Amino acid sequence: MEAVSSPMVAAEVIVNGDSPPPKRTVDGVEQTYPPTTAEEKLARKNELKARGTLLMALPNEHQLKFNTYKCAKTLMEAIEKRFGGNKESKKTQKTLLKQQYENFNGSSSEGLD
Repeated sequence: MEAVSSPMVAAEVIVNGDSPPPKRTVDGVEQTYPPTTAEEKLARKNELKARGTLLMALPNEHQLKFNTYKCAKTLMEAIEKRFGGNKESKKTQKTLLKQQYENFNGSSSEGLD
């Protein structure tokens, strides 16, 4: 029976991470190797799908900046860090938006002409 991946699996991979690539030690050096079992292949497929989904959701100008992240979980953390911000940065952004609105709004005596 073939294992099927779904969008929910991709979301779980993004949040929880998936199994790391298989590794073996040869002459004291740890090396990764291509997945060989069905479970390893499915885990790799889910990881690639989740990472691809996240990259497609980014604006084009940010693609190259985030393409270096090879794991969906670390990619999501980087996206959240870049676009999510903390309380202080959100407060600053809110203040800037208010100022822009007030500058745009102008006085009530001004018309659009």
